[in-house]
Amino acid sequence: MTTLIIVESPAKARTIKGFLGRNYDVKASLGHVRDLPRSRFGIDVENNFEPDYITIRGKGPVLKELRDAAKKADRILLATDPDREGEAIAWHLATALKLKDDKCRIDFREITKDAIKQAVKKPRGIYRPLVDAQQARRVVDRIVGYELSPLLWAKVKRGLSAGRVQSVAVKLIVDREREIEAFVPQEYWSVTAHLQTDGGEGFEAKLLRKSGKKIELPNEDAARQVEKDVTGQPWKVTKVTRKERRRNPAPPFTTSTLQQEAARKLGFAAKKTMRLAQQLYEGLPMGKLGTLGLITYMRTDATNVSKEAVAEVREFIKDAHGTAYVPSRPRQYASKKGAQEAHEAVRPTSALRTPEEVKPYLSRDQLRLYKLIWERFVASQMSSAVFDAMSVDISVQDYLFRATGSQLKFAGFLKIYQEGSDTASQDENGDRLLPELKEEEEVRLQKLDLGQHFTQPPPRFTEAMLVKTLEEEGIGRPSTYAPIIDTIVGRGYVYQEEKRFRPTELGVIVTDLLAESFPRLLDVKFTAGLEEELDRIEEGDIVWQDVISEFYKPFAEDLQKAHAELERIEVQDEVSDVICENCGRNMVYKLGRFGKFLACPGYPECKNTKPILDEIGVECSVCRQEGREGGQLVRRRTRRGRFFYGCSNYPDCTYTSWQRPTAELCPYCGKNLTVAKEGAEPKCSNKECPGGDDQ
Repeated sequence: MTTLIIVESPAKARTIKGFLGRNYDVKASLGHVRDLPRSRFGIDVENNFEPDYITIRGKGPVLKELRDAAKKADRILLATDPDREGEAIAWHLATALKLKDDKCRIDFREITKDAIKQAVKKPRGIYRPLVDAQQARRVVDRIVGYELSPLLWAKVKRGLSAGRVQSVAVKLIVDREREIEAFVPQEYWSVTAHLQTDGGEGFEAKLLRKSGKKIELPNEDAARQVEKDVTGQPWKVTKVTRKERRRNPAPPFTTSTLQQEAARKLGFAAKKTMRLAQQLYEGLPMGKLGTLGLITYMRTDATNVSKEAVAEVREFIKDAHGTAYVPSRPRQYASKKGAQEAHEAVRPTSALRTPEEVKPYLSRDQLRLYKLIWERFVASQMSSAVFDAMSVDISVQDYLFRATGSQLKFAGFLKIYQEGSDTASQDENGDRLLPELKEEEEVRLQKLDLGQHFTQPPPRFTEAMLVKTLEEEGIGRPSTYAPIIDTIVGRGYVYQEEKRFRPTELGVIVTDLLAESFPRLLDVKFTAGLEEELDRIEEGDIVWQDVISEFYKPFAEDLQKAHAELERIEVQDEVSDVICENCGRNMVYKLGRFGKFLACPGYPECKNTKPILDEIGVECSVCRQEGREGGQLVRRRTRRGRFFYGCSNYPDCTYTSWQRPTAELCPYCGKNLTVAKEGAEPKCSNKECPGGDDQ
């Protein structure tokens, strides 16, 4: 009996084909084969929102190949991804190939030989509630996108578009920018005492309370008053607390936490993370081992792990690090409310397949992501880290100062992995030891540091922070975060500066217009509520057309009112003082996919554009050496959005550096020394420098 298995991608097809015998043919649909038409609305509002699906342009030959293969097969199995989108693709394939949808669907969450062979033995019918949830999302997003675009064309400018979830994401960024603009810094002061024991051991303590109440020092006068009150007074230890503190590992990755951590630790955009994860999931050639899927399915909101995988990783930890690093019972992690418990976390398909073992077969970035996933998973089943923590209260007059210290006693999971953070903070694992102190012991004041500080505005969103906020607020789903971010940047509504999102003027205008006319659409709670409705459709609790109907009526009323009442908004380009050398006009600032640039307002007659030169105040040493007029080193951006440094005399001077150049010159080659990060020691990055090894 011959079996035809249909998957989405050729890579997935190749991997699965390697696990099965000659009686199996594996073909790829290359994603969706049917969708709503691009050139028209495609939804019959009067007929219960019936979608009009057509064959996607260019997919005719693919469908013909699949139909021809289906005629030769005794059995057809649809092995698309195990989620809403995958179920919908399977349903469209079944419709296009005229299959009976009973027992034609298989799914699996890792592409391994055992998983594929087990799945082939247990085909099921297509699960319609899952398909309906995807249809509901597709239809509501088509309604919003198709209906709002003409409004934006009429009221702002042609070519604009809006999306249901993307518009809320832009509003988060716009709202944060307004918080920053409205922020008024507040001054405050801190007092730190440098103390010493009779034995000459020094330590620091910070002012905490006065007369039993938390103290606030709003200005220098208040801080000087503390200094005056404690100077020359006796300092006494009043309380010493010692305790053992444990820190538990983070759970294995979900889609969202993987995107966040890859952004923090590897600098990957969400889109890049998902592309690499897809490659690791679908399978890569591993030499004599053949093509193997290295991780489980990467679109998941669950932290569950199979018993077999847990048993394997515990045995690995025991063999690699010893029994002390294996907790007495396997760790279990609670998934967030609404997570699909049938899914697993993102994990390696085998903990025994270490990053070192797969290194020869992976690209640099594939390896970095696999290593992150592998380390996080292994660490998630390791023992807790143990710290010896000490807290000492010191009294002087009616003031209370506190000193804290900790020492890592047992590394536990920290031997493998430590979770990243969005905020800079002192490393918790660094030893901050205090001397042995006893209650009633007197200590001496060496000096008092008075520090002036100002409150800081809320930070702009990094990609990791934005993904985390979208998930916490229930906006979209983890599988949609990468395309959401890609879309709002591509439409010119936001841009990234120093890896943080800022809204463009266009983004602010469109957000305000939509917020005024469609308050529900841009309301975070409403958007999250609609996501919950989609989940209920998936669970089979409600009918998808009912959800669309409830959404559409008020939306249509708001749309009609906006067309009638909104005034047209003119978006003016910001004029620069840079003269176009081709036609003499003042160039204007434009925003493209890779940030701001200068363009001639005479387009399309004059198509002159220029990059904006972000000078760093350093003269180019290469120009000076080669006798050219002194060029200035400027910061530029690659087509992929990464910053680098180059010379303003380009293309005459081709000097480039990933690291920031300084005015200091190398004593060996005379080129600008560079620094990898702020505060680092300048070094020579010239690979041909004879003294490079000494720098």
